[in-house]
Amino acid sequence: MPDHIIRTYGLDRWSKGMFAPLENGDLGLVNPAWPDAPPASLPALLHALDARGIHSPVLVRVGAFLKRELERLNNSFARAIAVNEYNAPYRGVFPIKVNQQAEVIDRIVEYGRPFRFGLEAGSKPELILALSRDLPKDALLICNGIKDAEFIRLGILARKTRINCVLVIESPGEADTVIAEAKRLGEKPALGVRIKLTRRVTGNWADSSGDRSTFGLTTKEVVDLVEKLRAADMLDCLVLQHAHLGSQVPNMRDIRQAVDEACRFYTELRRLGAPLTYLDLGGGLGVDYTGEARASENSINYTMDEYCANVVETVKYSMDEAEQPHPILITESGRAIVAYSSMLLSDILEASYFDRAAPIAPEEDDHHMLSDMAAIVEYLSPRRLQESLNDAEYYREELRALFRRGVIDIEQVARAEQIFLHVVHRIKDMVAQIEDPPQEVLEELSAHRDIYRANFSLFQSLPDVWAIDQLVPIAPLQRLNEIPQRRAVLSDITCDSDGKIDHFVLGEGVGNALPIHELQEGERYFIGIFLVGAYQETLGDLHNLFGDTNVVTVDFNEDGVLELQHEVEGDTVAEVMAYVEYEPKQCLDAFKRIVERGVRDGTLNPSQRRMLMQTYRDALGGYTYYEHEEHANG
Repeated sequence: MPDHIIRTYGLDRWSKGMFAPLENGDLGLVNPAWPDAPPASLPALLHALDARGIHSPVLVRVGAFLKRELERLNNSFARAIAVNEYNAPYRGVFPIKVNQQAEVIDRIVEYGRPFRFGLEAGSKPELILALSRDLPKDALLICNGIKDAEFIRLGILARKTRINCVLVIESPGEADTVIAEAKRLGEKPALGVRIKLTRRVTGNWADSSGDRSTFGLTTKEVVDLVEKLRAADMLDCLVLQHAHLGSQVPNMRDIRQAVDEACRFYTELRRLGAPLTYLDLGGGLGVDYTGEARASENSINYTMDEYCANVVETVKYSMDEAEQPHPILITESGRAIVAYSSMLLSDILEASYFDRAAPIAPEEDDHHMLSDMAAIVEYLSPRRLQESLNDAEYYREELRALFRRGVIDIEQVARAEQIFLHVVHRIKDMVAQIEDPPQEVLEELSAHRDIYRANFSLFQSLPDVWAIDQLVPIAPLQRLNEIPQRRAVLSDITCDSDGKIDHFVLGEGVGNALPIHELQEGERYFIGIFLVGAYQETLGDLHNLFGDTNVVTVDFNEDGVLELQHEVEGDTVAEVMAYVEYEPKQCLDAFKRIVERGVRDGTLNPSQRRMLMQTYRDALGGYTYYEHEEHANG
């Protein structure tokens, strides 16, 4: 891997060996089965999809990456169990809410079969989905969330089909409904109880942990539940304890302390007579989005192996000390399984550059401040960086004020802006060549970052980036054998000032500008947004009526060649209109009447009417995102 790529985008820190540049500068996917083989070019994949009529933006899922992470989790727990002489197996489940897409769930069921990997459903629709999947024998189907009688009935009766379905009681009222349904059906369900740990973890989702968390029973309610089940002759149904540690927990110490507290509840419940055999530790296993390997909101200070080893060791010590048998371990580690397997690939449509390499001279009759600003480059030096930037900003603001008062004309303002951009360019060049430039200068220059407009909707495809400042790695997919000369923020194509990304994962840490190449005439320039497999596909909204993107699943065949496995076309304009209660045919008919009125009024001729109606029909059936002209009718 070229050194400048490591320094610039930190690929060696966050990619876990799944992405690497090729000799020609393309970014590629590394085959986990043959890591020493040349990576499969992502630009080549995009061109191949383009030829099939599958255009960017496109969400690419890599089956091999999903399989790798699922196998890593199960194998890590298996090693930890063997090393610690732990006397029970691991039985993981995938929380469907993390990514509900059918292609993802079906592959998790397929890849998880050797490990008896199961699913977690947090709602009735998710349970209905899960019941239709052919889970392996002994795999668990954990039912969390608020449950009505129908939900509970499904869970109880599903066990008659040998589906290992466990209903986790989330509230005292839910316990009453479970008992009533079980008595009515004459069946004994498998039950779990979700407890609220007092230990609160750190990170973006700290509120999902601790005794103020939304779901679960307090200590008093747990004790009451045991007595309620005992009175109903159903205490023998309580086989699972669920304790959600938190989501994307950044600090290993928090995890160990939360696991230790969960074990205390487990051993006490067994002392009270509950025949618990499963310990479900919920989510918590994080993803290192930045590659910094530290406890922060977008990073973690542990590896997957460390997580599994610490969980197993902590549980073993607690159970041995309490002289209790080792429980079957469950985690709901959805993010860690799917995050790496999906990436959003988009093309850059255009760029706004906020500096100018070529100098421009004031004209003879221009205001003297244009000449004064142009002269800054004559005294620009490393010692006078701040002074030069201050002077440039001053002259620009004064000239803008003169324009507003009608003293100078628009042509002079245009030349002044170009002179200013050239001065900024010269200052940026000098800053890049010196060690330890003034921090204040760097902060002021950040206001002059370029804007690159990318063909996607932040709100549809990356809602967490907008809503909670989630960081995800972003990098160009080509020309990585060239040192990028531009520094930019990314803007999406929504009509919203929030539709931008202005913090980036870089080799030296998090930065406020993405190193990127200057666009070239006639070149399609692509970027990749990585590690978006968790939550982003299911949380997106229809801001500006941008719908789901095209989605493809690709995988390596036996010869190591990347092949298209599955395709889902992105939403058309008509489909998105229907989502928000517009009937596309009614819209077409209404527009037809408006157009015909134009013909009657003489503002449209019949030929123009036909072209306008055909364009409207084509647009209704077209992609909601920017379509290049050669694709519009392709």
